[in-house]
Amino acid sequence: MTLDPQANIYFDGACVSHTFHLADGTKKSAGVIFPAALTFGTAAPEVMELNAGACRIRLAGSEEWQEYAAGQSFSVPGDSSFDIEVTETLGYVCHYG
Repeated sequence: MTLDPQANIYFDGACVSHTFHLADGTKKSAGVIFPAALTFGTAAPEVMELNAGACRIRLAGSEEWQEYAAGQSFSVPGDSSFDIEVTETLGYVCHYG
C-alpha cells in the first residue's frame, strides 16, 4: 500500500481525507467529515463505508433522504453527486470504481 502524503481538504476543512493505493492498483481514501451540510460530486462510482458517526444523504435526482451510521455503507453512481448532512463526526473509507 502507498499513501499519498498530501491531505485532501475540502469545504474549508469540513472534510479531510488521505488517498491510498493498494498493491493491485485499487484507489481508496480514508477521512473524516465534521458536522455540516455539503454536496459532493463523483467522477467514478463510490461506496462510502462508515466507521464512525452518523449522517443522512440524498442522491442526485432523489427527493428522499436516507440515514446512515457507523457500520453501514452507501453507494453513489459515477458522474453524479450527493448531498450529505453530517450529524455526528463521520469517519469513512471511500472505495472508488
